[in-house]
Amino acid sequence: MQTTTLTDGTVVGFRDDVRAEFEAGRIVLTSPAGVVAMRQVGDGLTAALRRLADGPVDPADLLSGLTGREAAQLRGFLDRAPHLLARGVVAAEQEMLRLERTAPGAEYAPVTVAPAARVRLSRFAFCRSREGALVLESPLARHRVLLVHPAARRLVAELGAPRTPMDLAGDDLDVAAVGTLLGHLVGAGLVDAGDSAGGFESETDPTLRQWSFHDLLFHSRTRPGRYDDPIGGIYPHRGEIPPLPAVKEPPVGRTVELYRPDLDEVLARDPAFTVALEGRRSIRSYGEEPLTLRQLGEFLYRVGRVRVLRGAEGDPTGNEIVGRPYPTGGSAYEIELYLTVRRCAGLDAGIWFYDSVAHRLVLVNDEPADRAAMLDVAAGATGGEANGDVLITLTSRFQRLSWKYAGIAYGMTLRHCGVVYQTMYLVATAMGLAPCGLGIGDADLAARVLRLDWLRETSVGDFLLGSRPEGELGTWRTEDGWQLLNGAEWALRAGAELGRE
Repeated sequence: MQTTTLTDGTVVGFRDDVRAEFEAGRIVLTSPAGVVAMRQVGDGLTAALRRLADGPVDPADLLSGLTGREAAQLRGFLDRAPHLLARGVVAAEQEMLRLERTAPGAEYAPVTVAPAARVRLSRFAFCRSREGALVLESPLARHRVLLVHPAARRLVAELGAPRTPMDLAGDDLDVAAVGTLLGHLVGAGLVDAGDSAGGFESETDPTLRQWSFHDLLFHSRTRPGRYDDPIGGIYPHRGEIPPLPAVKEPPVGRTVELYRPDLDEVLARDPAFTVALEGRRSIRSYGEEPLTLRQLGEFLYRVGRVRVLRGAEGDPTGNEIVGRPYPTGGSAYEIELYLTVRRCAGLDAGIWFYDSVAHRLVLVNDEPADRAAMLDVAAGATGGEANGDVLITLTSRFQRLSWKYAGIAYGMTLRHCGVVYQTMYLVATAMGLAPCGLGIGDADLAARVLRLDWLRETSVGDFLLGSRPEGELGTWRTEDGWQLLNGAEWALRAGAELGRE
C-alpha cells in the first residue's frame, strides 16, 4: 500500500501479496490463500475495490458514492475476505503500522495505554525480514505487524525493557501517538502491558513461564491455525530445484559387509510383539562382552535397510520412492545412520556410515579424538551413566523433506526420528540388547566429525546400543505389586502369559 496524507486513525487496503484483476463486471483477487472471483459487480463496488487496491483508505471513504445495495455488497465482501486485507494505523498523518491477520477469525481491539503505563515487547515477539518488509510477530498473536515507518521501528526497538509512553515519546512521535501505536500492539498481543503490581503476564502466568520462546514458536509454525503461510505437501520448489535422491550416495572409504539375517529364522525366535513392547526400556549398563558385528548387522538390517527403491519415472512429481522398515511421511526417508564404535567384536573402533542399500558400513573418520568427543557427549546426555558399545547418530537430509513440504519439514523430521527410536528400541529388546535413546546431542560436533554440511545434513537424534548385561533386571507386575526379575526370568514369565513356552 502506498501512503498519502491521512487522518490519524485506522485505514484499510489490500495486503501487498494480493493481486487484483479488474474486468468488465468481474473482479479476481489472487493471494497465497487462494483465489476469490466476483461476478456481476457494479460500477460503485468496482470503484470501492479499486480504492482498496490503490492504497490505504479510511473505511468510511469506501462507502462514499455507493448505493445502499452496493454498500451492503461491500460490507459483505469485507466480512468474507478479511484475509485479503491489511489494517493500517495512522499517527502524525503517516501510516506507521500495518496489521495482517494470520489466523482464521482473528480479531483484536486496541486498548488504552496511559502515558505512565509500563509496557514492553513480549518475550515471545520477534522481528524479521519478510518479502522486503520488517515485520513483528509472535506465536501468541494472530496478527503480524509490518513496521512501515522508521518511527514505528524506533518505537519497537526501545521496548526491550519496560518503558512508558512518556519515555518513548520523541521528535517523531508525541505521547498521544505513542499511546495509539502501543494500544494496537498491546491489543494484538505483541506488546505486554504491566499489571497493577508492576509485573507482566509472561512472568507471572505459570503456563507461559514454562514455554520457551523457541518451543512456542516451533509449535505455532508446524501446525496450521495461527499462521497463514502455505503449509503441507505443496511442492514449493518443484520445477526450480531438483529433489534430492531418495538414497544418499555413500562416502568413499573402507567398507565392511554386514550380516543379513534370514527373516523366517528371526520370526521363529523373536518374542511376541507385546513381550518386546512391554519389555522395552532404556538400559545404560552393558555386559562384559561387547556387541558383536553379527548382532550389529542384524540390528541395522531390521531397523534401517532399504527394502524398496523405485526411480522417479513413474512418479508425477519426479521424486524417487524408497521404503525402509519404519514409516515416514511421503516415503521421504531422509534419516541416515552413522555409527561411532567404541567396542564391537569383529569391527574396528571408528566412525562409520551405514550404507542402507548395500547393507554395509563405510569408514568416514578414524580419528580417536573425534570418536572420543562423540562418545563423551553421548555419555553426558545420560548424566555420565552410560558408555555404550556403539553410538548411532541419526542425521537428516533436510531438503529431502523441504522440497515437498512447506512449513513442516523440520517438525516432520523430528517425528521420523521418534519413529526410528521406537523401531530401534523394539528390535534391540527383541534381540536382547541394551538400547537407550538420547535427548541431547551436539549438532555442530556431529557435522564436523561426520564431515557434513550443517545446513544440508546433520544430527537430529542419538541412540546408544550395547550388549545387555548379565542379570539385567526388568519389572513384572503381580498381585502384590511390581517385582524385579532378571532377563531370563522376565522372558519366561512373559512367554508363559502370552502362550509362548
